[in-house]
Amino acid sequence: MHPHTASHGAYQWRRRRRKRRKRKRRTHVKEGSFLGRLRHFVDIIDPSTLFVSETRLKESVKLLDDYKRGILPTGVSDLQLWEAQKIKQAIIHPDTGEKIFMPFRMSGYVPFGTPIVIGLLLPNQTVVSTIIWQWLNQSHNACVNYANRNATKPTPTSRFIQGYVGAVTSAVSIAVGLNMLIQKANSLSPTTRMIIQRLVPFPAVASANICNVALMRHNELSEGIDVLDQNGNVVGSSRIAAKHAIMETAFTRVVLPMPIFVLPPIIMSYLERLRFLQRNRRFLLPIHSLVCLVTFGLSLPVAISLFPQMSQIEVSRLEPEIAMATDCEVVTYNKGL
Repeated sequence: MHPHTASHGAYQWRRRRRKRRKRKRRTHVKEGSFLGRLRHFVDIIDPSTLFVSETRLKESVKLLDDYKRGILPTGVSDLQLWEAQKIKQAIIHPDTGEKIFMPFRMSGYVPFGTPIVIGLLLPNQTVVSTIIWQWLNQSHNACVNYANRNATKPTPTSRFIQGYVGAVTSAVSIAVGLNMLIQKANSLSPTTRMIIQRLVPFPAVASANICNVALMRHNELSEGIDVLDQNGNVVGSSRIAAKHAIMETAFTRVVLPMPIFVLPPIIMSYLERLRFLQRNRRFLLPIHSLVCLVTFGLSLPVAISLFPQMSQIEVSRLEPEIAMATDCEVVTYNKGL
């Protein structure tokens, strides 16, 4: 080999190593701050990734694998790598390496969930309609929770069914119970009654979401989840890390529906007073749908950005056997979404 060729090859190798280190620092910054995570999750929930072809997905995965092995083709830009990572993270589960079914991806949460939110917030709900919409909502949530769970340990099907039944039961019970209480409150004016009825879905959905996460992932509390060192190697299985992961996810599931089920009823109560809408009632449903869509689209990235998906915890806070198994001061675990 010519000396010049050898030196040029070494230069290219050092250049790519510096770029890899730079990308790692950028990724750490993105995960380390709320605004960084917000930008990251805006990419993850981008609905355009729902239409990525199988060929494009395979190309993105191969490009990232080549980058990790240090055999990246010449001419590949940082923008191409970030786009490939965006596609992979939006479609592939980080633990199983398998594709997530389209309606249950985070990028499909808003498009597939908005019609259900609209149904939950429709005025003049009957007992039957309340049960149907709460059942649809918790069915969708259960599947999203399961598809985006921490999958380092297998979850039995019975646990999924238990979580699903518990979530649906709690949501329907609270929603129907609150509606019956409102109906019996004779002192409320019709306007106040309508506003309160529209706010009923929030406590029902929030409490059911906690139940859903707790029951669906209860298996993690008994068996623990894998914690990783700085090189991505499994250090051990921690029940304490599992507890943190479930608590963080449950808190996210309470924050998420808050603006979705509180803001649209308030906004619509004012819009419905406008003379234009009073004369053109046919525009109420489209405007209501648009308000729900915008609120949902803004709330989702904010809620899931509260905690990083790959969370870190000090080894000193975990089980003694994990502290003995590594020299790292901090380990990482997949919180799940």
